[in-house]
Amino acid sequence: MTAIPIDGPAVEPVGAPEMRDYLRLDDGAEDGLVAALIRAARRAVEAASGRVLIDSRWRIARDGWPADGVILLPVSPLIAVERLRVVGSDGEGTDVPAGLYAAYAASDPPRLIVDPRAPEPGRAWSGVVIEVRAGFGASPESVPEPLRQAIRLLVARWFENRGDATPGPLPPDV
Repeated sequence: MTAIPIDGPAVEPVGAPEMRDYLRLDDGAEDGLVAALIRAARRAVEAASGRVLIDSRWRIARDGWPADGVILLPVSPLIAVERLRVVGSDGEGTDVPAGLYAAYAASDPPRLIVDPRAPEPGRAWSGVVIEVRAGFGASPESVPEPLRQAIRLLVARWFENRGDATPGPLPPDV
C-alpha cells in the first residue's frame, strides 16, 4: 500500500525569504535554487521522519479490505479521511458511506476502521481507494520547529556543497 500525493502543499515549511536570511544572502538572485533546495529538503525530512509536514492530499489504494477491518494508513499525522471508495469490476468507483468507517488520527500510524457491512470491491487489484489529508497543518508555523530546523540545515549544507558532498544518510545534526 503506497501513498501517492494528489495535491502538494500550498506552502513550504520554510519560505525562501526566511531561508535567504538564514543563508545570509543579500538579494534574491538565487531564489530559484533556494526554493528547489527547500522542496528537496522537505521531502528528505518527511522521508526520514515518516511525517507529512504541510497539509496535503494523498491517495492510497488497496486490493481489498483487511480481514480484521483495520487499515494502517501510511501517512501521518492524519488530518481527515476525505473519501473512501470501492471500485467495481467496470472500473467505476462508489463512495462508502461515512457511517461505515471511522478514522483514528491520534494513533501512530493512523488507523481506518471499516465496518464489515462496507461493500466489497469488484476488482482484485486497487479495489479500495482512500483519499486523505495529512500534515501538521496548512501554515509553516504549524510544523514543529525541530523539523523546520532540519530543513534549514539541509538547505544550508546543500547550498554550500553543490555537488561536492557524497550522497548518503542525513547528517547527524539534521
